[in-house]
Amino acid sequence: MTSPQHPVGADLQAGAEMPAVAAENLTKCFGSFCAVDRATFAVRRGEIFGFLGPNGAGKSTTIRILCGLLTPSGGRALVGGIDVSADPEGVRRSIGYMSQRFSLYDDLTVEENIDFFSGIYRVQRARRRERKEYVLSMAGLEERRGALTGVLPGGLKQRLALGCAVLHEPPILFLDEPTSGVDPIARRSFWSLIYQLSESGHTVFVTTHYMDEAEYCHRLALMYRGKIIALDTPGALKETMRSRTLMNLEASDLVESMKALEKEDGISDVAVYGGGLHLTVDDPGTAAPRVRQALARSGIEVRSLEVIRPSMEDVFVALIEEEESKVA
Repeated sequence: MTSPQHPVGADLQAGAEMPAVAAENLTKCFGSFCAVDRATFAVRRGEIFGFLGPNGAGKSTTIRILCGLLTPSGGRALVGGIDVSADPEGVRRSIGYMSQRFSLYDDLTVEENIDFFSGIYRVQRARRRERKEYVLSMAGLEERRGALTGVLPGGLKQRLALGCAVLHEPPILFLDEPTSGVDPIARRSFWSLIYQLSESGHTVFVTTHYMDEAEYCHRLALMYRGKIIALDTPGALKETMRSRTLMNLEASDLVESMKALEKEDGISDVAVYGGGLHLTVDDPGTAAPRVRQALARSGIEVRSLEVIRPSMEDVFVALIEEEESKVA
């Protein structure tokens, strides 16, 4: 598998070209529990950098440290060249931050929210009107500027929150699970805005637990139980599974299919995926008839069985299983 740690010590030395965000052995413990365990990574300027992982993996804790909202227990992190431990206020002034709860005021109108955040971010008075119109246009809210924010659909509220986060034109954006609870169409629309910001020079650091969103990032850090277990481009991470063959199975009874196949020779893993099962097999040529025979013995109908390319979810499951095997 891809090495999970990419040393950035040279990036943190004076005189080196500074990445937008750099962390080395970053650690945050709450008592005996380590929410972030020696995380090391560097984010390039203009990059969309994704933090992928299940709930509780340590993604939000990491992003709060990088935003100057939490003090790390150990290690070092620089954001825009500013040490988060030495000058957290300086970090907060130089970034945009959007949390999974949007941070908007529902009892204010769209325009009033923009005005409020213009003041919070100290946007120059001469530019506030221009920046307001930019946000309204970006969010598609020109005709709803007088509407109460609380009555907006989730997708529009999400776009408004992003607009408010970039009012002061920060070079680095931190988005903490910004699409949580939003429908798929709104999520795609939101990601088109992220691409626009990246193309205009913004660095975007985004956490998500949606596997499909991982495909939109330039690079990914996969986090599990506080540790970065892999870091690379989505394509490179998928390449690590070239030695494994995946088959998609659709059958009349998935639960019984899993029971019938889990101990079958030549099948190293069986996992639920959507409405079917993903099987990791040694040889599809010999595995296919073996699968059909095993399920026939259990009275299960095979509706479809075919070799497929691994998804990001398959990669993540494989990485977690590999990590778990180290502990066992």
